[in-house]
Amino acid sequence: MPQPAADIYIGVMSGTSLDSIDVVAVRFTHAGYVESIARHSDPLPQDIKTTVITLSRGHPMSVKALGELDRRLGECYANAINTLLEQAALRPKHVAAVGCHGQTVYHQPSGDYPFTMQLGDANVIAARTGITTVADFRRKDMAYGGQGAPLVPAFHNDYFADNEQATAVVNIGGIANVSMICPDRPLYGFDTGPGNMLMDAWTQRHRHQAYDKDGEWAATSCAYQPLLNRLLSDAYFSRPAPKSTGREYFNLDWLDRQLLAFSLSPDQVQATLLALTAESIALAIRPLERGRVFVCGGGAHNQALMHALQQALPQWSIAQTDDAGISCDDMEAIAFAWLARQTLNHQPGNVPAVTGATQACCLGAIYLPY
Repeated sequence: MPQPAADIYIGVMSGTSLDSIDVVAVRFTHAGYVESIARHSDPLPQDIKTTVITLSRGHPMSVKALGELDRRLGECYANAINTLLEQAALRPKHVAAVGCHGQTVYHQPSGDYPFTMQLGDANVIAARTGITTVADFRRKDMAYGGQGAPLVPAFHNDYFADNEQATAVVNIGGIANVSMICPDRPLYGFDTGPGNMLMDAWTQRHRHQAYDKDGEWAATSCAYQPLLNRLLSDAYFSRPAPKSTGREYFNLDWLDRQLLAFSLSPDQVQATLLALTAESIALAIRPLERGRVFVCGGGAHNQALMHALQQALPQWSIAQTDDAGISCDDMEAIAFAWLARQTLNHQPGNVPAVTGATQACCLGAIYLPY
């Protein structure tokens, strides 16, 4: 009896928000259509979150500790994948590949020696799951002179392209990024700046909560315009694309330096941080007059933020990607499943106009389970 084709791909994502490991199994049935099979999320252990934040802020770590973190993350990813397989009654032979982004611990896209580092040993994933694993997606793009980010626009274009109207796909994780898909111009996109990262960090400092649910705390106050202007005057926001950023740049140290000139209540600062996220995203989209915006990532659940985006972009229709058929919580994991398929098919995954690479290239390294 013939064996069923291995036509399922699994995407694994743990982003800059450091909230969870998201694992999604999908089929790509034809261009522009994704069939979701199953999903699973595991919380990221608190000590790993603390260590990653410490690393991203430039604090030293021994080679031993770095190696152990790489191994532990690999085991966390493998465990999450195996849980999904068990819950969905899937066998490894049904899965063509795992696409694992890994946990970014440092991203330095400029300087004499640009580099990016994602941890989570893919050898462990392949060995523990029995599934071919594609990982380390960003460094090939950087080897060709690119920023290594964002890498999701190619998938967004494959799924959301519309010949009649402009489409912006905005992922609001720790960092926010935008893909601009227009019928009359080439695909482009970049990191717009902080997404949830500063709001989460400020909430943790002052309210001892992981995040500001639905933006409720931010909504109790109003953005302080002089502070917002100062934050937006940072050179990153006016820098031309291609550009990418991360926790190494936008963090509480950066914020505290900006706050030295002000005496504000914590709730005013939170409201201003929400306005910063909304306005920096709007700056990327506003040059086009109208269209549609689909939002994914954790920020899509922040009702105050979604309202602020709509106010900043009144000519655009704004909705979650769920309205287009892909869960806003699963979008990035699915994108890396798609990139794994691209790699196995020897197809490019980056967009040079987005990342600044000198050429399109096949991304990632393939780790076999045997």
